[in-house]
Amino acid sequence: MRNTSIVCAVLVCASVARAEDPAQTETPGVVHLNPKDMKWADAPADLPKGAKITVLHGDPTKAGPFTMRMKAPSGYKILPHWHSNDENLTVIAGTLILHMGDTMKAKAHSLAAGGFHFLPAKMHHGAETKGETIVQITGQGPFDIQYINPADNPNAKSARK
Repeated sequence: MRNTSIVCAVLVCASVARAEDPAQTETPGVVHLNPKDMKWADAPADLPKGAKITVLHGDPTKAGPFTMRMKAPSGYKILPHWHSNDENLTVIAGTLILHMGDTMKAKAHSLAAGGFHFLPAKMHHGAETKGETIVQITGQGPFDIQYINPADNPNAKSARK
């Protein structure tokens, strides 16, 4: 079953968090941003509170390519989950620890700033941060998150499904 609430929540955040750059309207299809141009908004309710996102390119709620960033405080955890589509992760700042499997005790890989990880669709994993961490996520939309244990979803509306 597809978790549509994350898609709806990302749509709301995408409209708020999409960077505004006048140069983008001058050259259709071209995106160039500096950090000061990025608009950050609270992450969707299907992610634990405390994270922020900004959409850099595309629309994560629709079919097609997208690029977004997530900023999370130290100690932030996303319990084991999977995504319907492939996901490319690049650590921009901080450290991202990925637990590959169905628990947060599963084998972990630590990625420092500059690190990269490709996750195939439906790959079970959890994540946590060490230090404030910014992760760039690229992939094909629509982006979603399916928790291994639906009760782990911090969005009570989604967890009841």
